[in-house]
Amino acid sequence: MDDNTMLVSMQGITKNFGTIEALRGVDLDVGPNEIVGLLGDNGAGKSTLIKILTGVHTPTEGEIYWKGQKLQNYDVSKARKLGIETVFQDRALCEQHSIWRNIFMGRELTNKLNFLKIREMKKETIQLMKHTMGFTSSAIQPDNVVGFMSGGERQGVAISRALYFDSDLIILDEPTTGLSLAETQKVLGFIKRIKSEGKSAIFISHNIYHVYPVVDRMVLIDRGEVAYNYRKDEISLQDLIEKMYMVAGKEFTPDDENVGAGG
Repeated sequence: MDDNTMLVSMQGITKNFGTIEALRGVDLDVGPNEIVGLLGDNGAGKSTLIKILTGVHTPTEGEIYWKGQKLQNYDVSKARKLGIETVFQDRALCEQHSIWRNIFMGRELTNKLNFLKIREMKKETIQLMKHTMGFTSSAIQPDNVVGFMSGGERQGVAISRALYFDSDLIILDEPTTGLSLAETQKVLGFIKRIKSEGKSAIFISHNIYHVYPVVDRMVLIDRGEVAYNYRKDEISLQDLIEKMYMVAGKEFTPDDENVGAGG
């Protein structure tokens, strides 16, 4: 795909913090309905790159294009208006509130008199949770308090919120960290739902075994530069793991079961 068909295209992104060069000429593209895995060791530059994409930081050099249009005077509010949402590692949910309140928090549905349309918000929550995100348990109800839900279910709520407000690009920041195997599989299922809904995502994770099954492409950042950029059909999981170890300057052994890519 050329730049005009990309959802977002970051070109030649450099970021300096004083004398520290955090990013050096990084290119990152995400196409429509594409899930991209973003990998790299602690301090590799992933977080800085994502903060530039979401408008938190301004690049020292480089350009960002959204649907073929160059972004000017870009900031957090503009990123959100474009349809870029981030699901943070801590899920950014109010645990003492219900599911429906978390879904609509800050963007509540109101009538002409500015009264809350509570019944409609609850109805929309049921539709979103069961039909869009695939929550099958009858125990999941809109009035359930988020604090009593499992970690994987909370991630589902956060992803559901991003989908409801028609985000075109959802950034998932370490969504499986600290989850059990069963909960991790649940979250990976939610990520697949993002693609089935026709949306795009960037999946940041420290674990290649979580990333590989659900992404279309993987980008490895090392010391502020892109080391590898592969479509999944171009490289096997085993070959990718070995290349990641080469970048890290380590020797891969068959006994290794987790590949770090945090930070």
